[in-house]
Amino acid sequence: MGEFTIKMPDVGEGVAEAELVEWHVKPGDPVREDMVLAAVMTDKATVEIPSPVSGKVLWLGAEVGDTIAVKAPLVRIETSAEAAEAAPDSVPEALAEKVLDQPVAVSSRSEAGAAAQAKRPAPEPAPAPRETPSFSAKPLASPAVRLRARESGIDLRQVTGTGPAGRITHEDLDLFLSRGAGPVAAPAGLVRKTAVEEVKMTGLRRRIAEKMSLSASRIPHITYVEEVDMTALEDLRATMNRERKSEQAKLTILPFLMRALVRTAAELPGVNATFDDHAGIIHRHSAVHIGVATQTPAGLMVPVVRHAEARGIWDCATELSRLAEAARTGTATRDELTGSTITISSLGAIGGIASTPVINHPEVAIVGVNKIAVRPVWDGAQFVPRKIMNLSSSFDHRVIDGWDAAVFVQRLKTLIETPALIFVEG
Repeated sequence: MGEFTIKMPDVGEGVAEAELVEWHVKPGDPVREDMVLAAVMTDKATVEIPSPVSGKVLWLGAEVGDTIAVKAPLVRIETSAEAAEAAPDSVPEALAEKVLDQPVAVSSRSEAGAAAQAKRPAPEPAPAPRETPSFSAKPLASPAVRLRARESGIDLRQVTGTGPAGRITHEDLDLFLSRGAGPVAAPAGLVRKTAVEEVKMTGLRRRIAEKMSLSASRIPHITYVEEVDMTALEDLRATMNRERKSEQAKLTILPFLMRALVRTAAELPGVNATFDDHAGIIHRHSAVHIGVATQTPAGLMVPVVRHAEARGIWDCATELSRLAEAARTGTATRDELTGSTITISSLGAIGGIASTPVINHPEVAIVGVNKIAVRPVWDGAQFVPRKIMNLSSSFDHRVIDGWDAAVFVQRLKTLIETPALIFVEG
């Protein structure tokens, strides 16, 4: 024969000790593998301690009410030499199950245990056995019983528990199955799936992850969301598209936004900038190189429309269309994917109500375009339908103060809501 010592398991949450609140066994009792031996309580949960081996209890290391340190000896069990050697060094975390917000029935076996029990609110009396199970509370059962029930497809709420406080035992499961009550049948066509697909992050996806991690770790973001009335711009866009030449690209809202950014950058140059945080130098650019986040089959790319300040609406639309196609087909050059001074992020029709776009490091600002929706707007006399969109813009708070961010977005709002101003020179 051999001897196996069960130690107080690490119950997580940074807990170094726990209070013993219940023994299920006493010296001399026979135990079997997975049988619950004791229950301990932390400030967050009650944890049941199962036995990893079968055998006979030789010694208990504490009394109810005692505080036990993690890894302190708790129970010694006489078992076969083979079982003692094969058993794990500690109780597996999967078996040391936390049972939250459930009363624990404590049977005091000493004055210390009784005193400790008196310190806690008295547990509710165990319910009398009943044929109709209750569906309002989580059934009391050991981790091993729960595991067996899951594997057998048994809903424990349908099983009557005969243990202390209505606890469901292995014998209760045996009786339940002997009565012909089978597993809960799954709806036709529904099966359990356990496969896990491992996808190695490589290539562009890895570079995107590195770029996003760099931006999030080094740039303190501030996001400013503003509602913009797109009705006038959408009417103008529809008119211009009807009259466009065959060689001209179809206008989206992005060329208008790009031209509005050019006008705003001329008035607020601090936003069209990059920040070398190693050298502590802000580079304010007179050229407006606008990156446009573009979804491709390979992942997110940011082609750059260079010198937007020297391009008109149609030229911006043509260049944007060319670059987006090059990005999607994988033919964009390195120069076409680098060097932006400010970025636009747009998810088009699925753009949501608002977003928190991540700045394209080392830039200091990014403008997020959300979807357009028709909403009722009060015009002073009545509600009228208007096409409304939110701009969600993020800024590097080391460089851009909240006030300057608001001024920038409000200027964009004015230009977009009065699109004729976009075309005014000077």
